[in-house]
Formats: sequence, C-alpha cells, structure tokens
Amino acid sequence: MGLLTFSINVTLDGCVDHQEGIADDETHAFFTRLMDEGGAMLWGRVTYEMMESYWPAVARGDEEAAPPMREWAVKLEAKPKYVVSSTRKDFPWTNSHHIAGDLRTGVQKLKDATPAGVLLGSGKLATELDRLDLIDEYNFLVHPRIAGHGPTLYQSGLPSTRRLELVSAKPLRSGAVAMHYRRAR
Repeated sequence: MGLLTFSINVTLDGCVDHQEGIADDETHAFFTRLMDEGGAMLWGRVTYEMMESYWPAVARGDEEAAPPMREWAVKLEAKPKYVVSSTRKDFPWTNSHHIAGDLRTGVQKLKDATPAGVLLGSGKLATELDRLDLIDEYNFLVHPRIAGHGPTLYQSGLPSTRRLELVSAKPLRSGAVAMHYRRAR
C-alpha cells in the first residue's frame, strides 16, 4: 500500500491561494521531485480544472515557460491523475481518472493500488481525507509571506488535533521552507 501525502504551498498565515506562493525554479524543482517520487496525483475537481486549464498547453509547447516549468508540465502530463468529483464525470486530460462513489473506499483503493504513493494537492479535499484518517504524510512549502486573506489551510476545521512528527525541514534560497511531516499514530 502506498502513502497518501498532502503537499501544498502555504503562507505563514495559512493562505493556500496558489497565486501567493513564490513560483521560482527551485520551487518548481521541489514539486517536480515530489511528483517524481509518487505514483499518482490526486485532486478535487476545482484544482483539477485549474491545472487542466494551463499545464497541458505548457507540456505541448503552446505556452511560454521556463525550463523547470516545462519539465513539470511534461512529467505531469504523463503522471496518472485522479479526480474526486460529484459534479463532473468527464476528465479528458491525458491519464486522468475519476474517483466516484464513497470517498473513503475510492481513495483507499487508490492507495492500495499505488505502491509508490499518491500526492494530494487540493486543500478542501485534504480536509475531507484528513477527517477520514487517510493522509499519512504532509509536505508543505511554507512561503515567507503573510497574505492576509484566504483560502486557508483546513479552513473548515478538523474534528481533532493532528499530531505530526518532523521528518525534515529544508530552507530554499527564496526563504521558503520545505517542511515534511509524518502522522504520529
């Protein structure tokens, strides 16, 4: 069984708005490495649609992009992508698959079938999966910014505090810090 790892950009005040992070070569290399280490990506519909609206065009060369961004896009194109949605059924982006029905069952089956692990990149979906005790690890890229607005990490709350064990912390040149935690069970 593979691990489910939640990974996201977050500011010091908890904002997970994708426009608030530092998008430089080192940041893209960090997320490319995480994607390379995992067997599949997992998103909610909103994140999928945001990604689908841009990255396939970068992978095809239809959008100008720096080499690390293009590398990310090409690898993302090839990576299996799983989407949780109750409102959308058709996911035409290459290697995209729909997880329908019971959330716990669907995601547990994905974990069981993906020994290299699953990388989760959607904040709202992470809250639901954390409530179901399905998240095993967390990789947060904490940016040296205070956004002063939302959406924020775990905005709708959790039923109890999650105890985590620090696996590693690595500062980046931009001042962001890559924080890797494991659930303390």
